[in-house]
Amino acid sequence: MSISLYPTKQATGLYNPKPEWDVHRWRPLGVLAAQPRSFVRAPGIYLRLLREAAAMGAIVDFMLAWYFARTMADASVIYATFGDHKLFVGYFCKRIIGLPLVVTIHAYELYQNPNPRLFRRALAACDQIITVTEYNREILAERYGVDPGRVAVVRITVDTERYRPADKFVILIVAYFVEKKGHDVLFEAVRRLGRDDIEVWVVGDVGPGEPVVDARALAARRGVESQVVFFGALGGQALEALYRACDVFCLPSHHDSLGGAEGFPTAIAEAMAFGKPVISTRHVEIPRILDEILVDEKDPEGLALAIDYLYRSPEERARLGAKNRRIAEERFSLRNTDQTAAILSGLAAGAGRDTLTLAASAATAGTGQQYAVPGTREHGE
Repeated sequence: MSISLYPTKQATGLYNPKPEWDVHRWRPLGVLAAQPRSFVRAPGIYLRLLREAAAMGAIVDFMLAWYFARTMADASVIYATFGDHKLFVGYFCKRIIGLPLVVTIHAYELYQNPNPRLFRRALAACDQIITVTEYNREILAERYGVDPGRVAVVRITVDTERYRPADKFVILIVAYFVEKKGHDVLFEAVRRLGRDDIEVWVVGDVGPGEPVVDARALAARRGVESQVVFFGALGGQALEALYRACDVFCLPSHHDSLGGAEGFPTAIAEAMAFGKPVISTRHVEIPRILDEILVDEKDPEGLALAIDYLYRSPEERARLGAKNRRIAEERFSLRNTDQTAAILSGLAAGAGRDTLTLAASAATAGTGQQYAVPGTREHGE
């Protein structure tokens, strides 16, 4: 069976067509240009359907149908995946080229249909109606007068081979997509381990800093894209949930090709505060805070061994997590903010001013002073 797609909307969503699919996307100028040509080829049916579309408030659906119908010569069936504008376009296509029309009704079309009058007419014209629940079939009969015998209940489909319970060892990395964060080293280490039950959760996106890397392309190049989940840029409760849920935090930082390096990665401090074991590198300040589970910079083999060590030892993960929590309480608590505030207060007092204003505004509560701190927080910096 071959399938051609005729989307009525063209935007990024949860379920987008794959690159290899036969997709007929419309263009506004193309839709407009198709109208006079369609009228010339079939003036009678064009005018009849135009009058119907005008009466039903469906001119756009009508125009799209003429545009799409030109390329449906090899089709056998028109299938509308929802009972909304997709069905309305399919209805006009059926009237134009005479192919059987099938629709699947999900839910919102029954309660908030964008064109209830045309919905009823299109349902009557369908050669087969499918819906996803028995309840929907009853609604179709009660509200829309559809003979239940014309409605097949086909429940929603889930790939139960892909969506199945699985125990995963989850490695979290939180960082901008820049070279020094070591995404490529981590992906190569995962490749070398060759374990299908290891999954990498990647939080971050392109942000300030150079050199930028394409983390998704790096995962694909290493052949581990099926084991890497990209969450994009997150913060707040969403990020906190991932910290809590991961088994290990990993940030294999290294000097980049421009000579850049880390200060101390904020994401490491956050992971430690969540009581997580951390795998990192002997890079600048990191070994002065973490004294265990460190590997050399740009050493994927050493990183793979470190991951494997914690993979095999839940007890060691628990011990290191508890240790890291104690370190975070001692080294990274809000007392550091108080210390910075005290320094700024001292400078403000020495200058004989009640308010110190710098490049960007920020306030420290409880100090009686106002401060502005230039710069932004780079996650993982």
